[in-house]
Amino acid sequence: MNNNNQKYMFVGILFFAFFPLFAADVPVASIEDDSALRISIQDTWLTQKLPELLKNRPFIHTLPGGMSIQVRAERRSNEMLIILARERNGAYPGWAQGSWVYSRNLSTGAPERIRIFLRSDPMAYAQFRPLGEGKSQIDVVIQDAYVVRGLPVGLPFDRLLSLPVDEILAAAGDRFPRRYFDPDPQVYRDLRAFIGRVRSALPALSFRDDGAVDENNWYVFIETLEEQTGTPGLNCSGFAKWIVDGMLRPVTGKRLAIGALKVPVSPRSSSLAANYENRDPLFGLDWTRNLALEAARVLRSPSFAALENIEVRQGTFAALVDRRGERAGAKTYPGFLLNAGFALEGLRPLLYTLAINEPGCLYLASVNREEETALPLRHHYHVAVLIPYFNEYGIFQVAVFESAEETNLAGFIRRHPGAMVNLVRIPVEGNFNP
Repeated sequence: MNNNNQKYMFVGILFFAFFPLFAADVPVASIEDDSALRISIQDTWLTQKLPELLKNRPFIHTLPGGMSIQVRAERRSNEMLIILARERNGAYPGWAQGSWVYSRNLSTGAPERIRIFLRSDPMAYAQFRPLGEGKSQIDVVIQDAYVVRGLPVGLPFDRLLSLPVDEILAAAGDRFPRRYFDPDPQVYRDLRAFIGRVRSALPALSFRDDGAVDENNWYVFIETLEEQTGTPGLNCSGFAKWIVDGMLRPVTGKRLAIGALKVPVSPRSSSLAANYENRDPLFGLDWTRNLALEAARVLRSPSFAALENIEVRQGTFAALVDRRGERAGAKTYPGFLLNAGFALEGLRPLLYTLAINEPGCLYLASVNREEETALPLRHHYHVAVLIPYFNEYGIFQVAVFESAEETNLAGFIRRHPGAMVNLVRIPVEGNFNP
């Protein structure tokens, strides 16, 4: 990542850290129009020759509805940005909801893109680029993933400089995924309450290698089922079971039996892996699948308890933003791989789209990687519980619980470089009583 992109993302992180309680974003359709402002500055800012543009001083404009916008120009290593930055808590970060950024080539002055921030999130925006004469193309970026890339739009690029944003988005029609920018925080109220109940129970737990609670409410070792001595505790797999037991026990009156959770759910992806079964390389995969299947039987219906229903297999994007060069580009993101899941580098945008498309679920994650052995072997070595949601201000967050404690998504991803993660879904319903 180059210095400009690092600075851009760092400012965004600081803003969320120090101003977490700003007013909630509004629906995209309710963002106040600033097209009159853009028309008024077209000659003096948007189409001005770059040497003259550099002489312009930033100024503040107030829209009829009261929203303040700072108009400024910023020079980057290879581009000039004209930024219409909306105000947020007395600051103008450039990516608050409704902000509009026009990029021109620093050498030629030619237009390169228009970026419109439809959420107060530096990694969520709609972007338009020229596409020959009389056309444009749209990219839609969510959490640094392209959920739409290079979709033709029947509008000349120069028309985008003055059109209202709602007219620009309307030109993309149903192909523009508006739902990713309009989450309803109320939909996630039960999830937030569930997360709070899990957090409140954590101080009573301890970590113990290979530890779990069996169906008789005894702390045992998963491998031998022998009762623990000394300070009892849970490992990553036992902790995931503890959370699922807390969801199912209010309905069934009992905890799940450990033995049944270790049984393979489906045939192995390769017969070669069978040679290493004594190492239990797919334990985490079987464990999480069985937990989710039992939850599906209890919380939905026995007919829903099928692997294709509980496992996340459909991705919503095929490329990630690539920030390794002078300017952001795209890099291919592979789809679902049976018995492995998805590459961990795309986990955050994947969870964002899941939170929108199927709200009210938590996900058991089995982290895995391919080991360098004489024969191909994929090892599932860690289990975590991931809960994507939007807080009451509409900010996307992910609660991460693993090994009897709460961690965070950035740390989770950082600890497993190059790994993959298999996800199974569990609906969050009713009481939680671990």
